[in-house]
Amino acid sequence: MKGILLVNLGSPNSTSVKDVRNYLDEFLMDSRVIDVPYITRCLLVKGIILNTRPKQSAKAYSKVWTNEGSPLIVISKKFTKKVKANVEAPVALAMRYGTPSIETGITELVNQGVDDILIIPLYPQFAMATTETIVVLAKQIIKDKFPNIKLTDLPAFYNQPEYIDVLSKSIQEELKKEEFDHLLFSYHGVPERHIKNSDVTGNHCSLNGECCNTTSEAHAFCYRHQCYETTKQVVNKLGLQPGFYSTSFQSRLGKDPWLQPYTDTTINDRAQNGIKKLAVVTPAFVADCLETIEEIGMEAKEEFEENTGKVFKTIPCLNDRDDWVNVVSNWITNWLHK
Repeated sequence: MKGILLVNLGSPNSTSVKDVRNYLDEFLMDSRVIDVPYITRCLLVKGIILNTRPKQSAKAYSKVWTNEGSPLIVISKKFTKKVKANVEAPVALAMRYGTPSIETGITELVNQGVDDILIIPLYPQFAMATTETIVVLAKQIIKDKFPNIKLTDLPAFYNQPEYIDVLSKSIQEELKKEEFDHLLFSYHGVPERHIKNSDVTGNHCSLNGECCNTTSEAHAFCYRHQCYETTKQVVNKLGLQPGFYSTSFQSRLGKDPWLQPYTDTTINDRAQNGIKKLAVVTPAFVADCLETIEEIGMEAKEEFEENTGKVFKTIPCLNDRDDWVNVVSNWITNWLHK
C-alpha cells in the first residue's frame, strides 16, 4: 500500500531556553547544515553557539508563538489535515528536527500497512540543508529499520507550473491591496560553498550569475539557480516590470560568505533610496515560521521604517491555502496512480 510523508523543518517544543538549545543542537550539528569536520562543528556549535544563541532564539520564538504552539508546526498540521481529506492514501507529517521525527512519521505509515512511501520535503528549492538532509536521513532510517519499505522522494518543485500559479496568485492578491513601490523576493540564505558542493558537474557553478543562466544538469541541485528561476517565473506570470522587483537572501550565520545580496542590507538600501512602500515575499518557505514572521515581519519592518520607509507588507506563505492544498494533493494522486 502507498502512503505519503510530508516533511518540514521543525521547531523547538517550547520557547524555553532548554528546548530551544536542544533544537538548535540537533539542527546545527547536522553535517549538511554546518558542513565542516565533526570536531570543528562540535567546537563551533557546542562550544560557542549553544552558549549564546539559545537565549536570543528563545526570545525570538516567544514573539511568534501562538496559543496552539509554533506557527510552523500548527500550519503544517492544518495543511496535512487538508491533504489527508483530499487523497485516498495514508498521510503523515514529520519534521527534520524536533518532533514528530521522520522515524515517527515512517512508523505511523508502516503501522497502517504502508510499504511504499512518497516523501515530500516541503521546500520548493533544493538545498543541502533542507531537501537533501531530509531525504538522506529518511533513506538511512529505511535501510536500518524498515528494509522492506520502498521510498520515493518528490523533486524540488520551484518551477512547476502549478506551484508558480498558486504562488503568483498569493502575491497578486496582496499587491492589489496597496500601491507598492517595490516587491522583494527574499529567500533563505545558504553559505556559498553549499552551492559549489551541490554542483554535480564539479565545475559549473561560479556564483557570478552567468552560470545560473547557462543550461546545465547542475541546476537540478543548485539552490541559487532555483531561487532566481522562481523569481523569474513569477515575474513573467504577473508581468512585473524591471525595477519593481528584486531578489535577496536572508538569515546568515558565521563569517563565511553566504549568498548575496543580503535581505537586511537590501531592505535598508531600498528605504534609503526612496522606496516608501515595500512588499516582501519569502518563496523558500511554504509555511510561515520564525524566519518569515519575526525576522522579516518584525525586525526587517522595524529597520525599514527607521530608514524612512512608510508601508511594509510581509506577504504570507502559502500555508494551508486551499489552492496550494489542491496542488500537492494532485501531485500525490498522480503518484498514487502510477
